[in-house]
Amino acid sequence: MQIVSTPDALPLLPTFSQAVISKGHVYASGNIGLTELTDNTNFKLAEGGVKGQTRAAIQNLSKVLKASGSGLEHIVKATVFLTDLPNDFGPMNEVYSEFFDKDRMPARTCIGVKYLPLGAAFEIECIAEVVL
Repeated sequence: MQIVSTPDALPLLPTFSQAVISKGHVYASGNIGLTELTDNTNFKLAEGGVKGQTRAAIQNLSKVLKASGSGLEHIVKATVFLTDLPNDFGPMNEVYSEFFDKDRMPARTCIGVKYLPLGAAFEIECIAEVVL
């Protein structure tokens, strides 16, 4: 098992890793739509509601995957969490679709949840192939 940590992506809480590589796959921790770190304890969510947060989270996830020897195009399974599933599913999908080839979409589950860290509207985690 190899722990992945890259300064190119926004940091996560110190209680878990950005990602872990094991047996040819990278297991990426959940990413919410952060745009900046104002100091070591204060994070800022992306503007633009669920669309802005989806874009920022996937961009950050992409950096973690790159540091892992993978990329968005190598995602096997994604799990998406939304705090307002009925209203945010469509707008989230608009942005999500910008990052993936429509003929090679990864398997995905979308789960409605009551709350996400920092009051985020969107979170994504994934399993991807390592292609070093």
